[in-house]
This record gives sequence, C-alpha cells and structure tokens, in this order.
Amino acid sequence: MISTIRKLAFGALAALAGTALVAPAVQAQEKFKVFLSMSYIGNDWQAEAANMLKALAVHSSMIDKVDLQVQVAGPSAQKQIQQINAMVRAGAKAIIVYPISPTALNGAVKNACEKGVVVVAYDSIITEPCAYNVHIDQKQWGIKSAEWLVDKLGGKGKVVMINGVPGTTVDTLRIEGAKEVFAKNPGIEVVAEANGMWSQAVGRTELSKILATRPWDQIDAIWMQAGCYTANSMQSEAGIADDKLRPCAGEASNGGRIQMLPVGTEVDGANGTYRPMGAPRWSSGSQNFTGALALKLAVAKLEGKEIPALTDVAQNIVTNENIKLCKEGSWAEMKDGCNVFQPAIIPNPGWFASIYSAETPEVGLNAALVGQPED
Repeated sequence: MISTIRKLAFGALAALAGTALVAPAVQAQEKFKVFLSMSYIGNDWQAEAANMLKALAVHSSMIDKVDLQVQVAGPSAQKQIQQINAMVRAGAKAIIVYPISPTALNGAVKNACEKGVVVVAYDSIITEPCAYNVHIDQKQWGIKSAEWLVDKLGGKGKVVMINGVPGTTVDTLRIEGAKEVFAKNPGIEVVAEANGMWSQAVGRTELSKILATRPWDQIDAIWMQAGCYTANSMQSEAGIADDKLRPCAGEASNGGRIQMLPVGTEVDGANGTYRPMGAPRWSSGSQNFTGALALKLAVAKLEGKEIPALTDVAQNIVTNENIKLCKEGSWAEMKDGCNVFQPAIIPNPGWFASIYSAETPEVGLNAALVGQPED
C-alpha cells in the first residue's frame, strides 16, 4: 500500500514538474499577431518594401515576438476596409498598412484602435488620429524635385509630368508640391501629364503615347515619379546622345542612378541603356525601409514603449554631384554613403535603391531582394 502511495505521489510530482517545465516554454512562444495590409502592389517599390518588412519579422530580434500575416487588397478601399475589419476579428495586436486612401479607411482604423489594436501606416497616410504614420514629407518631395528641374532649365522650358497611383496621398502631395513650384515660374510650361502608376513599364506606355503627338525636340525636361530610367532609355533608343539627355527629376530606381554616373565609369554588368550615361538627374525615393520601420515601431508600442504619432523620415536626395557606386552592396558600405548598386548585383533596372536607414540595421540588400535579414 505504501509502495502504491509512493508511486502515485511520485507520478503526481513528476506530472507537476513536467507542467512547470512545459508552461514557461508555451508562454515563451506567445507572439504578437501582426498583419500587413497592402493595397496596390503592381510595382518594384511595393515588393521591396514588403520584402524588407517580412525580413525584419524573421530577424533574430523579432522572430520570437511576431507572427506576421500578409493580405493584399489591391486598389480597392472597400476591400481593404473589409480585410482590416477581419484582421481585428482574427485577434490582431497590430496592423501595418499601406493605405489606398488617406480617409476611406478611417472608420475601420478607429474601430481597430478602440479594440486595442496598434495601427501604423507607412509611406502613404491615414488621417484617423489614433493611427501612427511613417513617411517622408511627400509634398516636399514634389517641391524639391520641381525646384531642381526649374533650376536646371534656367526657369524656362516645356515639361512632361508622369504621376503615380492616383488617390494615394503620395501622388496627391507630390503633384501639389511640384505644381506650386511650376506656377511660380511662368517660363515653365507643363505640356503633357499622365499617370504612370510608379511602374517603369506603365511609364514607358504613357510616355510613348505623349511622344506620338509631341516628339523629343518639343520636350525640355521630365518630372517623373517613377520612370526616369525608362525616359533616358527611350531617348537613347531614339538616337539622342548621352550629353543631350533631358533632365529628369524622379524616383530612386537603380537603373536611373547607374545612368547618372559619369560616362566611362567602370561598372560590373552594364549593358544597353543600363550603363553610365552622365544623365542629368534628381533622384529620391519614398524609402523602402519605411514598412520595416513601421513594424519595429508597432512592436515597441506593444511592448509598452511610447512611439511618435508621426515618424518623419528624412529624404535621401541623390544628384550627379553625390552619386556613389556600391561595389558589393553591404550594409556597412551603404552606411558609408554609397547609393547605387552594380547592375551585376541588381539586374532589374527598375529596382529601387533607397533601402538604407541607420534606424533599421536589421535589413539591407538581401532583405529588399529576397526577404532575408542581416546577420
């Protein structure tokens, strides 16, 4: 009988010990359920930003904290609203969002906040006061790019504008800023305008339509939210010499920045129009790391830290004066100031080169390319 009692007692103690050992392990595996809500994804910028955010989620500093799930609504505000509502019902602790509209999502976002969900928008803006925003000053992007173009033209010339994705705050504010500058300079005439959807391919299509009625000799410069690489390539294809290329103010595509390098610069993998041309350029991007930074801030908030309502990300403006080739593309090299990558490393000229931030050392070139974090 005593033997039986001892066996039962031992078994109970063993079970209790087992429970004590297992419970902390289960608790350690608890993660914040975080959703990424994307809208329009039909361009390189969106793919890179998503890759960098996903890379941060699996970095050693985050992998035990975050369970990331991704949903894409496309260019439909209604679908994005429905998805955000479903995320809240599914137990989201945070939602990182690229909003298709600054105001259309406000009701769904307010509902999420009221249920304790942290909502952080990146690049494009959400105006609901409970949301957090991470982005560059898009109107200043428009102002600074247009001012450079006006200066390059000496205050007089015919300009073509290729815009971005209509309805987003990024596109709206950039156009507003640029047109304010052009309006102050009566010698500047905007002779054509189209939506390029932040895509090199769409930019080529829209610019080709314009060129059907207005040839290059009737265009003095281009303001192009995405597509300066394409515009330079089209001029080269039309037989325009490198030293006659029209000034272009626009995005941070790697192909466009390679074209900015002085003629004769040795680069690995150059071919065709993906080569140094000395192209006159102003190049700045929305900063592809903003999605990753938004995730980092959301987790900080969930851990009880205070984060700013607006994280105003500095623009990284590159011109012919400060263009610098990255030999290998390491994070340390980018920290040292390089801002364009070898074509052999980045074969896609439409790929965006604005990936470096001192705030996100967890993600670099491989993060933007394939979603792999830094060591």
